[in-house]
Amino acid sequence: MSCSGKPSCKIGPSILNADLSDLHSACVKMMDSGADYLHLDVMDGHFVPNLTFGHPVVKCLKPKLPDVFFDMHMMVANPEKWVSEMADAGASQYTFHLEASEDVPKLIRQIKEAGMKVGIGLKPGTAVEAVLPYVEAADMILIMTVEPGFGGQKFMADMMPKVQVLRSRFPELDIEVDGGVGPDTIQLCAEAGANMIVSGSAVVKAADPKAVITNMRHVVDSAL
Repeated sequence: MSCSGKPSCKIGPSILNADLSDLHSACVKMMDSGADYLHLDVMDGHFVPNLTFGHPVVKCLKPKLPDVFFDMHMMVANPEKWVSEMADAGASQYTFHLEASEDVPKLIRQIKEAGMKVGIGLKPGTAVEAVLPYVEAADMILIMTVEPGFGGQKFMADMMPKVQVLRSRFPELDIEVDGGVGPDTIQLCAEAGANMIVSGSAVVKAADPKAVITNMRHVVDSAL
């Protein structure tokens, strides 16, 4: 696991909600506003009913943002297929969905051998027990708080027990939440034990993104 000791709060804006015609400027704005990393949603139209960008976009962005941690949220069928391309493009962490992989241990090895950190995501309908055998081999576990595929959905508070289970069993683990997370829902995430906070429109569309990030960080740090 990636943490030693108490996990720290990390805020990662989801750039899917940004102006895709000027993605580099949007990314710079988020980092200048205090973001710790960027969360990039990759959707293939198969695993989820939506289509976004792939590794060519990452390959264009990374040279302009060489020191930024890119957390790739791979909402794709056959996640094994894109590991080498994402590594070559400069991805920092490859977060695949447990539901999409037929051989999780093999995929974890593949990601590590490619030089990336390993994230494993769970859809709302997947029990947290399904990921427990793989936690020790991963760097981060992502608990989806909406159905993956589209932004702007309502936060699912009933996913918080999954976070609580992971935090109680793995006190040093990086636990990420994604979907409907913002100032109105951050307290629930923080109290459950999440420390990696993905926020889309609540940050990206905010008049003052820095204030939103600072506020959420304060809530999470207080809970941790």
